Amino acid sequence: MSQGKLRQSQVITTYGPGALIDLPRHSAIVGGLETWPNGLEEILEPRLSNWLQRMTDVPSPRLYAPPPEPREPWEKARDIGAWRFPEWFVVQQAIGEGRGQRRRLVHRKALERGRYDGKPVVPTRFVRACPRGHVDDVDWYGFVHGDERCRRDLWLVERGTTGDLSDLVVRCDCGKQRSLFEATERSGNPLGTCTGGRPWLGDHTAEECNQPSRLLIRTASNAYFPQVVSVLSLPDRGTAVERAVADAWDLLQAVDSLESLLVFKRLPQIAEKLAGYEDEEVLAAIAKLKSGSSGGRNLKAVELDALLGVQEGFGDDVPIDPDFHARRLPEHVWRRDDSTVSGDVECVIQLHRMREVLALIGFTRLEAVMRDAHGEYDTDVERADIAIEPQWFPAVENRGEGVLLQLRTDAVRAWLRRKPVRARIDALAEGYRTWAKERKAAHEFPGGPYILLHTLAHLLIQSLALRCGYPASSIRERIYAEDDRFAILLYTGSPDAEGTLGGLVQQARHIEDHLADALRTGALCSNDPVCAQHEPGSSMEQRWLHGAACHACALIAETSCEMRNDHLDRALVVPTLGVADAAFFPVPE
Repeated sequence: MSQGKLRQSQVITTYGPGALIDLPRHSAIVGGLETWPNGLEEILEPRLSNWLQRMTDVPSPRLYAPPPEPREPWEKARDIGAWRFPEWFVVQQAIGEGRGQRRRLVHRKALERGRYDGKPVVPTRFVRACPRGHVDDVDWYGFVHGDERCRRDLWLVERGTTGDLSDLVVRCDCGKQRSLFEATERSGNPLGTCTGGRPWLGDHTAEECNQPSRLLIRTASNAYFPQVVSVLSLPDRGTAVERAVADAWDLLQAVDSLESLLVFKRLPQIAEKLAGYEDEEVLAAIAKLKSGSSGGRNLKAVELDALLGVQEGFGDDVPIDPDFHARRLPEHVWRRDDSTVSGDVECVIQLHRMREVLALIGFTRLEAVMRDAHGEYDTDVERADIAIEPQWFPAVENRGEGVLLQLRTDAVRAWLRRKPVRARIDALAEGYRTWAKERKAAHEFPGGPYILLHTLAHLLIQSLALRCGYPASSIRERIYAEDDRFAILLYTGSPDAEGTLGGLVQQARHIEDHLADALRTGALCSNDPVCAQHEPGSSMEQRWLHGAACHACALIAETSCEMRNDHLDRALVVPTLGVADAAFFPVPE
């Protein structure tokens, strides 16, 4: 953008199409994919592309990276489009003093007519939106007057100094006024029915919507919830024909029959790559690549297959695949003979090199749509589109390192059979059911093993951050509770060439110390006994998805958590003041 700069990763995770953004001199809404420049760098990740096709029904979607910053000062920037939004402004010059200061509310058209020349204005911080992602200016005249057609001047009156909605009143020169706090009420539909506005896609793109409009503060955290799908690049274990197909995948991904294959084979570059292979072999390789070699299994299950199937070693051998190099650390390196905490740990794996690809497929407002425990969104999720007719999706690739810790399956099964454990999981499930009653599309309860792994991952991240050289906010988690296999991947990465310095992967050798630190931290919270005795099913704070968990112990930066800090309970990990007999681990000595 010529008026502001964003990092490539921010376009995917924070300020994608449809996001409301404050620029140095304006406020704007990031434009849809139609406003993006041509000639973007394509990111190849067939497994992710085919999964997006299943989710969005976009045929053979491609992935393109956001435009990078110019490398040289004289190079012209390739900007992403943005539209000015909102169109209502507040004149900064206040009339009156103390309680009762008022400022004029003025529309963009009045400014263009020069009615307020010389007076500084700022965009109003209030707009209206709905959970489907639609957003529009507040109909200020309709809010104050209802059905009456009055077009006299409007004022925003500040009756206090806090900026609270209860201190703000919208007043018309005709004498009518209304408190802005009334705009937050659900009953009576004070802001009217949603207009279906999609200003990020340009003019005349509104769609039908019958939901009531809700007041939204542009800079609030609930103004934009991106829906991002991510996969890890897995090692290429294909045959020669599969590798040949992968090399030409940018074209061959459109092949869906023998006839279409023969058309593509007329191209010299395709004919050269596929020379010596039968058409049936090529079609089989294309079908396998389109399915992601997953046989219908979810993304995480396929990743866990690759991670747990690596060889034992120290990672000092020359990597064959630059995007994936992992080794199972020999047990004698990380497990102590007198261990009291790692007896139920199956293995520790070092990911010396890894590549993660993240793609933005849409967004919501006001309410986030969460992924399930397998890292996937429902295919029938209602999301706002990032293009009028999406044909491709913006994506970024991160390269980095990580540590995977797997728990013994038989130990987890034995833990689940214990009566106190079942009682605790039932209490967490009851809280989840209470939470789900107010949601239209809620996933299944993730289960006790997932909550155990998720909470343990948060505690380990806080311990690792003290010694690995990376802040806790840059270490991310990936929880695997797939096919009776239970593991945690903690990793870090960045979009540059290498992405990491090796500090995290080397902490695998000290996993005993980190486990002990994490368990000691989890056993006692500074907010105990309030935190430890929290009951999810009868929560006065409506924290239905938390057991013994709060900001002082188990909650971490949302950039690190794959579940937005939901489904956490220290009592399943280590004995706490409230529940002493449902823990998987003992308190370390």
